[in-house]
Amino acid sequence: MLDQPIVMLDFETTGLSPQNGDRITEVAALRIVGGEVVERYVSLVNCRVRIPSFITGLTGITQAMVDSAPPVEEVMPALLDFIGSDALSAHNASFDDKFLRAEAAALGLTPRYQALVCSLKLSRRVFPELGSYKLGLLSDALGIKFPSAAHRAEADAEVAAQVLVHIGQHLRATYGITQVDPALLVSVNKLAAAKVAQFLRGAQSNKR
Repeated sequence: MLDQPIVMLDFETTGLSPQNGDRITEVAALRIVGGEVVERYVSLVNCRVRIPSFITGLTGITQAMVDSAPPVEEVMPALLDFIGSDALSAHNASFDDKFLRAEAAALGLTPRYQALVCSLKLSRRVFPELGSYKLGLLSDALGIKFPSAAHRAEADAEVAAQVLVHIGQHLRATYGITQVDPALLVSVNKLAAAKVAQFLRGAQSNKR
Protein backbone atom coordinates (compact mmCIF):
# COMPACT_ATOMS: atom_id res chain seq x y z
CA MET A 1 0.00 0.00 0.00
CA LEU A 2 1.08 3.57 -0.66
CA ASP A 3 -0.22 6.37 1.54
CA GLN A 4 0.30 9.34 -0.76
CA PRO A 5 -0.44 9.62 -4.49
CA ILE A 6 2.39 8.54 -6.76
CA VAL A 7 2.38 8.46 -10.56
CA MET A 8 4.00 5.51 -12.34
CA LEU A 9 5.44 6.61 -15.69
CA ASP A 10 6.57 4.61 -18.69
CA PHE A 11 7.77 5.80 -22.09
CA GLU A 12 8.35 3.85 -25.26
CA THR A 13 11.05 5.58 -27.30
CA THR A 14 13.01 5.36 -30.54
CA GLY A 15 16.23 4.63 -28.65
CA LEU A 16 18.17 5.08 -25.45
CA SER A 17 19.17 8.73 -25.32
CA PRO A 18 17.43 12.03 -26.05
CA GLN A 19 20.91 13.54 -26.32
CA ASN A 20 21.39 11.37 -29.43
CA GLY A 21 18.13 12.55 -30.94
CA ASP A 22 15.88 9.75 -29.68
CA ARG A 23 12.27 10.68 -29.01
CA ILE A 24 9.23 9.29 -27.23
CA THR A 25 6.65 7.25 -29.15
CA GLU A 26 4.20 6.33 -26.39
CA VAL A 27 3.50 7.34 -22.80
CA ALA A 28 1.53 5.87 -19.93
CA ALA A 29 1.12 7.57 -16.55
CA LEU A 30 -0.87 5.78 -13.83
CA ARG A 31 -1.81 7.50 -10.59
CA ILE A 32 -1.66 5.14 -7.59
CA VAL A 33 -3.67 6.03 -4.50
CA GLY A 34 -4.07 3.68 -1.55
CA GLY A 35 -2.51 0.80 -3.46
CA GLU A 36 -4.85 1.12 -6.46
CA VAL A 37 -4.50 2.70 -9.88
CA VAL A 38 -7.25 5.33 -9.83
CA GLU A 39 -6.47 7.41 -12.92
CA ARG A 40 -4.40 7.08 -16.06
CA TYR A 41 -3.10 9.07 -19.01
CA VAL A 42 -2.08 6.98 -22.03
CA SER A 43 -1.21 8.14 -25.54
CA LEU A 44 0.89 7.41 -28.57
CA VAL A 45 3.03 10.42 -29.48
CA ASN A 46 3.90 11.96 -32.83
CA CYS A 47 7.38 13.48 -32.55
CA ARG A 48 7.75 13.54 -36.35
CA VAL A 49 10.63 11.07 -36.37
CA ARG A 50 11.33 7.79 -38.12
CA ILE A 51 10.55 4.67 -36.09
CA PRO A 52 13.47 2.22 -36.40
CA SER A 53 12.46 -1.24 -37.58
CA PHE A 54 13.92 -2.88 -34.47
CA ILE A 55 11.70 -0.67 -32.28
CA THR A 56 8.64 -1.76 -34.25
CA GLY A 57 9.77 -5.36 -33.81
CA LEU A 58 10.20 -4.89 -30.05
CA THR A 59 7.11 -2.83 -29.28
CA GLY A 60 4.72 -3.32 -32.19
CA ILE A 61 4.55 0.47 -32.58
CA THR A 62 4.62 1.28 -36.29
CA GLN A 63 5.36 4.43 -38.25
CA ALA A 64 1.70 4.70 -39.22
CA MET A 65 0.63 4.53 -35.56
CA VAL A 66 2.77 7.46 -34.49
CA ASP A 67 2.13 9.46 -37.66
CA SER A 68 -1.57 9.50 -36.79
CA ALA A 69 -1.02 10.06 -33.04
CA PRO A 70 -1.45 13.36 -31.17
CA PRO A 71 1.57 15.66 -31.58
CA VAL A 72 4.13 15.97 -28.81
CA GLU A 73 3.09 19.62 -28.38
CA GLU A 74 -0.30 18.33 -27.21
CA VAL A 75 0.82 15.25 -25.28
CA MET A 76 3.58 16.76 -23.11
CA PRO A 77 1.54 19.60 -21.56
CA ALA A 78 -1.29 17.13 -20.87
CA LEU A 79 1.16 14.66 -19.31
CA LEU A 80 2.79 17.28 -17.10
CA ASP A 81 -0.64 18.51 -15.99
CA PHE A 82 -1.62 14.91 -15.17
CA ILE A 83 1.53 14.34 -13.06
CA GLY A 84 1.25 17.73 -11.39
CA SER A 85 3.19 17.91 -8.13
CA ASP A 86 2.62 14.28 -7.13
CA ALA A 87 5.63 12.03 -6.63
CA LEU A 88 6.79 10.29 -9.80
CA SER A 89 8.02 6.72 -10.21
CA ALA A 90 9.33 4.60 -13.06
CA HIS A 91 11.15 1.29 -13.47
CA ASN A 92 14.69 2.51 -14.17
CA ALA A 93 13.53 6.01 -13.37
CA SER A 94 16.61 7.82 -14.69
CA PHE A 95 15.73 6.64 -18.22
CA ASP A 96 12.14 7.91 -18.20
CA ASP A 97 13.06 11.06 -16.29
CA LYS A 98 15.68 12.13 -18.83
CA PHE A 99 13.15 11.75 -21.66
CA LEU A 100 10.47 13.58 -19.67
CA ARG A 101 12.81 16.48 -19.00
CA ALA A 102 14.18 16.59 -22.54
CA GLU A 103 10.75 16.60 -24.18
CA ALA A 104 9.46 19.16 -21.67
CA ALA A 105 12.49 21.44 -22.11
CA ALA A 106 12.09 21.38 -25.90
CA LEU A 107 8.67 22.97 -25.37
CA GLY A 108 9.81 25.39 -22.69
CA LEU A 109 8.07 23.38 -19.95
CA THR A 110 9.28 22.16 -16.55
CA PRO A 111 8.03 19.11 -14.61
CA ARG A 112 6.62 19.92 -11.17
CA TYR A 113 6.81 16.55 -9.42
CA GLN A 114 8.26 16.65 -5.90
CA ALA A 115 10.07 13.30 -5.70
CA LEU A 116 11.39 10.60 -8.04
CA VAL A 117 11.20 6.96 -6.99
CA CYS A 118 12.90 4.18 -8.97
CA SER A 119 11.02 0.89 -8.64
CA LEU A 120 13.99 -0.99 -10.12
CA LYS A 121 16.40 0.33 -7.45
CA LEU A 122 13.79 -0.29 -4.77
CA SER A 123 13.38 -3.88 -5.88
CA ARG A 124 17.14 -4.46 -5.75
CA ARG A 125 17.29 -3.12 -2.21
CA VAL A 126 14.14 -4.67 -0.79
CA PHE A 127 14.47 -8.06 -2.56
CA PRO A 128 18.27 -8.54 -2.84
CA GLU A 129 17.89 -12.30 -3.25
CA LEU A 130 16.26 -12.12 -6.69
CA GLY A 131 18.25 -12.99 -9.79
CA SER A 132 17.04 -10.25 -12.12
CA TYR A 133 15.31 -6.90 -11.79
CA LYS A 134 14.24 -6.51 -15.41
CA LEU A 135 10.53 -5.85 -15.30
CA GLY A 136 9.44 -9.09 -16.98
CA LEU A 137 11.57 -11.38 -14.83
CA LEU A 138 10.95 -9.38 -11.66
CA SER A 139 7.19 -9.50 -12.14
CA ASP A 140 7.35 -13.26 -12.66
CA ALA A 141 9.32 -13.66 -9.42
CA LEU A 142 6.74 -11.59 -7.54
CA GLY A 143 3.74 -13.35 -9.10
CA ILE A 144 2.61 -10.30 -11.09
CA LYS A 145 1.21 -10.98 -14.57
CA PHE A 146 1.37 -8.66 -17.56
CA PRO A 147 -2.15 -7.56 -18.61
CA SER A 148 -1.05 -7.54 -22.26
CA ALA A 149 2.13 -7.60 -24.33
CA ALA A 150 5.27 -6.20 -22.72
CA HIS A 151 7.12 -3.22 -24.21
CA ARG A 152 3.97 -1.16 -24.53
CA ALA A 153 3.77 1.80 -22.21
CA GLU A 154 0.48 1.05 -20.45
CA ALA A 155 1.24 -2.63 -19.82
CA ASP A 156 4.74 -1.86 -18.52
CA ALA A 157 3.45 0.96 -16.31
CA GLU A 158 0.67 -1.29 -14.97
CA VAL A 159 3.14 -3.99 -13.97
CA ALA A 160 5.61 -1.49 -12.52
CA ALA A 161 2.76 0.02 -10.48
CA GLN A 162 1.93 -3.42 -9.09
CA VAL A 163 5.61 -3.96 -8.25
CA LEU A 164 5.60 -0.69 -6.31
CA VAL A 165 2.43 -1.64 -4.45
CA HIS A 166 3.94 -5.07 -3.70
CA ILE A 167 6.99 -3.34 -2.22
CA GLY A 168 4.74 -1.17 -0.04
CA GLN A 169 2.88 -4.24 1.20
CA HIS A 170 6.18 -6.00 1.89
CA LEU A 171 7.45 -3.07 3.98
CA ARG A 172 4.27 -3.12 6.03
CA ALA A 173 4.28 -6.87 6.55
CA THR A 174 8.02 -7.30 7.19
CA TYR A 175 8.92 -4.15 9.10
CA GLY A 176 5.57 -3.03 10.52
CA ILE A 177 5.78 0.34 8.77
CA THR A 178 2.22 1.61 8.59
CA GLN A 179 2.90 4.72 6.50
CA VAL A 180 4.75 4.02 3.25
CA ASP A 181 5.24 7.38 1.56
CA PRO A 182 7.44 8.73 -1.26
CA ALA A 183 9.95 10.21 1.19
CA LEU A 184 10.57 6.78 2.70
CA LEU A 185 10.92 5.16 -0.73
CA VAL A 186 13.36 7.85 -1.91
CA SER A 187 15.44 7.25 1.22
CA VAL A 188 15.56 3.50 0.53
CA ASN A 189 16.52 4.23 -3.10
CA LYS A 190 19.63 6.02 -1.89
CA LEU A 191 20.87 3.27 0.43
CA ALA A 192 23.26 0.42 -0.22
CA ALA A 193 21.34 -2.87 -0.15
CA ALA A 194 23.22 -4.04 2.96
CA LYS A 195 21.93 -1.07 4.96
CA VAL A 196 18.27 -1.28 3.99
CA ALA A 197 17.01 -3.71 6.64
CA GLN A 198 18.62 -1.74 9.48
CA PHE A 199 17.23 1.52 8.11
CA LEU A 200 13.72 0.12 7.80
CA ARG A 201 13.79 -1.34 11.31
CA GLY A 202 14.76 2.13 12.53
CA ALA A 203 12.02 3.71 10.44
CA GLN A 204 9.41 1.35 11.91
CA SER A 205 8.85 3.38 15.08
CA ASN A 206 8.75 6.65 13.14
CA LYS A 207 6.10 5.43 10.68
CA ARG A 208 3.63 3.98 13.17
